[in-house]
Amino acid sequence: MDITIRTACPGDIPRMSDLLDELFSLESDFEPDVVKQVKGLGMLVTEPAGTSLVLVAVAQGQIIGMATAQALVSTAEGGRVGLVEDVVVDSRCRCRGVGTMLLTRIIDWARGNKFTRLQLLADRTNHAAVAFYCSRGWSATGLNCMRMML
Repeated sequence: MDITIRTACPGDIPRMSDLLDELFSLESDFEPDVVKQVKGLGMLVTEPAGTSLVLVAVAQGQIIGMATAQALVSTAEGGRVGLVEDVVVDSRCRCRGVGTMLLTRIIDWARGNKFTRLQLLADRTNHAAVAFYCSRGWSATGLNCMRMML
């Protein structure tokens, strides 16, 4: 399968929202909500360059995967770091290197923007995702993710 990774555009948002439905159905902390997903994707796609990166993987003219990353400032690192989110590949297209291709592009973007670290969250019960990230050089930290809904 010939796969192309490219920057997402506003016209990609409906299909990307479908992929987020698939991702959020696997994650216990999130529920699919098309209105929120479309709003969030629209914000990311229109962010100034270097602030965020939204990628899609395309095969045979169809979007089969996506990933997003956002820039943050870390006081621990004394510089910019990146938060990787929403890495998802259509369940029918997994195990073909699509996720690795998406992550590679994000890593290249982060290095090009002189980030010192990338981080991501993965649902503890999504063992396939955790194994995928670990096999590509990501490691667990001693930190707990905590949140407060506003």
